[in-house]
Amino acid sequence: MPKETKQHNTDRARGGAAGARNARPPRGGGAGGQRRGGSQAGGRPRRANFERAKPEFDQKMIDIRRVTRVVSGGRRFNFSVAVVAGDRNGRVGVGTGKAGDTSLAIEKAFRSAKKNMIKLRLTKAMSIPHETEAKLASARVMLMPAPGRGIVAGSSVRIVLDLAGVKDIGAKIFSRSKNKLNNARATIKALEKLK
Repeated sequence: MPKETKQHNTDRARGGAAGARNARPPRGGGAGGQRRGGSQAGGRPRRANFERAKPEFDQKMIDIRRVTRVVSGGRRFNFSVAVVAGDRNGRVGVGTGKAGDTSLAIEKAFRSAKKNMIKLRLTKAMSIPHETEAKLASARVMLMPAPGRGIVAGSSVRIVLDLAGVKDIGAKIFSRSKNKLNNARATIKALEKLK
């Protein structure tokens, strides 16, 4: 076979393959390229418009630490998380969780907070009926009713009172402790003393 004819045949074969590659069927899967839709054949069903259910408890992270453990093979990293959970209607709890991943640690801490939740004895105005004080480790917290002043508190004490739904309250941290977890637990202990 002469060289020219062989070259002509290979070009025609290449052109045919390229033509087959480029001649894709129209998008949409059907004849005439129907658009995807809820009721059309071959399309996905449309999503129903629904609102996501609001969770029963709100949560806030007060502390997160990366803990290092030295083993024979090197270092192992874990995360320790402290979380406050409450329904802003008189129920609040503090929990801790440890895991190799932050999201897992937060989930564990939230479960722990729900398990250790307390129900507060509040007035009709969602304030505390009397002054109360508590000490836990070196953390010492005092809570006082403060009509018409909102929440006058700082650090993790404010987070606990906010998620408990307490209003018109003043708080004072008397210790020098900067430990947020102990301050939050001392606040819970003080709220438990309410009559």
